[in-house]
Amino acid sequence: MSEASHSDLSQDQIAHFIEHGYLKLESAFDGELARQGREQLWAAMGLSPDAPEKWKQPVVRLGFMTSKPFVDAANTPLLHASYDALVGEDRWLRPNGLGTFPVRFPSSNDPGDAGWHVDVSFGTDNPDFMQWRANVKSSGRALLMLFLFSDVGELDAPTRIRKGSHRAIAKQLLPHGEAGLTLSQLAADGFTSTADCEEVSATGSAGTVYLCHPFLVHSAQPHRGTEPRFMAQPPLLPRGEFDPSLPPSAVQIAIRKAIGMEI
Repeated sequence: MSEASHSDLSQDQIAHFIEHGYLKLESAFDGELARQGREQLWAAMGLSPDAPEKWKQPVVRLGFMTSKPFVDAANTPLLHASYDALVGEDRWLRPNGLGTFPVRFPSSNDPGDAGWHVDVSFGTDNPDFMQWRANVKSSGRALLMLFLFSDVGELDAPTRIRKGSHRAIAKQLLPHGEAGLTLSQLAADGFTSTADCEEVSATGSAGTVYLCHPFLVHSAQPHRGTEPRFMAQPPLLPRGEFDPSLPPSAVQIAIRKAIGMEI
């Protein structure tokens, strides 16, 4: 993978993704798109930034949004080049929107969803999401992505990331082949294999995007700031199953390094 073929990402950035499991891209989409997106999300909730007395819940979940600000935010030239660099050219599907949106509000109440987890990627026809699955090939998911639609500081419920945790999850999945493990099985030990990983907060200004390895362990947290946090957490979907005839992508190299395969 040459730097010249993906001029928007340096080799150091790609190496950081492989080693640590995530990449922070500042100004990945325009602040005006973020503003338009927030406006639509406020309307979808039936709430207003000017009426904080009506912000009663610690988190309001909104689904997939397909209007223009969200499509444009997911498909900037920088992001397309980054998808190519991390997943491989022609190996991902162009996003047709963004979601879901866990909109978090300042609150002293426990949001009830702040446990460590990975985002599983197939078997999603099962009504019990704890039975959804992941496998060592990451079937059904090319990336986990975090799109910041508002400024997010340390007090604004930034997603917590366990740096390098994708390596432990790859090792855990390896013995289980194509079938993989359910979320319930993955979470059975509370992700203790990643407990010693350095913790990083997904902070940044509106327009920042975190591109994360599908196996990265992460968690929500309560909002202790003053302004609501708007963030989308979509997958980047793969175009197809892993093809061993193609050069390994950065996502696949990270998995191979974790499980001791020759690259």
